Amino acid sequence: MRLTIIHNPASGGPPKRLRAVAEALRAQSCAITIRATGGRGDAEAMAADLDADACDRLVVAGGDGTVNEVVNGLARHKAAPPLAIVPLGTANVLAAEIGLSLAPDAIARAIVAGPERMISLGVVNGRRFVLMAGVGFDAAVVERIDVALKRRCGKGAYVAASLARLAAGHFGRYAITADGVAFAARSAVVARARHYGGDWIISRAAGLERPEFRLCLYERGARVDVARYALALMRGRLEESPGFRTIAASSLTIAGDEGEPVQADGDIIARLPATISLVPGALRLVYPAA
Repeated sequence: MRLTIIHNPASGGPPKRLRAVAEALRAQSCAITIRATGGRGDAEAMAADLDADACDRLVVAGGDGTVNEVVNGLARHKAAPPLAIVPLGTANVLAAEIGLSLAPDAIARAIVAGPERMISLGVVNGRRFVLMAGVGFDAAVVERIDVALKRRCGKGAYVAASLARLAAGHFGRYAITADGVAFAARSAVVARARHYGGDWIISRAAGLERPEFRLCLYERGARVDVARYALALMRGRLEESPGFRTIAASSLTIAGDEGEPVQADGDIIARLPATISLVPGALRLVYPAA
């Protein structure tokens, strides 16, 4: 099998995991080409320039943000190769969503023998995303992340940014139209995946292979409400929280203060106002081997 691995060394994951995966792949007679990124945008450019005819499977060694870049690069191909992952990021939500172990042997087995499944992708203002897009509290937290602290402390950087944003208060208000129906919220997440922030569940009805979004509405915006939402998420009780609900939708528009950030797959990729739509069957994703 001919494999191209796009590796983001800045993702913060243990380098020995990729080395162990590469050794296991070579032991299975795989021909491997590893390309390391040097900065933001490199992974997208590498995926866009990929010789798809010479690659049986494209592998992303990095976090969810690196996967997002690669997915946007692959959008320029008429026939893109299947996408597999080596999780090296802070949260690795995609790995949690598909049930991929972090053990190198299991990752290598998935890359070589894992089944391919067609999944749909979201698009916000022309940029594709795999897992989720969000406005309000989570987007503000992502925008506040100290990159250097993230590299040193991983999820600790998100805790610090969340506490700073919570202390600041003054949460926004958003007018959302989903399939022609109007809603109001203080924060919102447009979910393609069940998982959020790691192995926490934001919506049990979401799914990468499902032909819809789950619009997750946070209808209350006081500091105490935001803190309760966070605690409920960590306890697996978010969907039971007062002032939180989810709705199936296929297309949405979100309006708020113009220029506010929109995060998708853990990075800021757009600004309000936002138009979000679904691209059915846009990606062949490699799942774990049985």
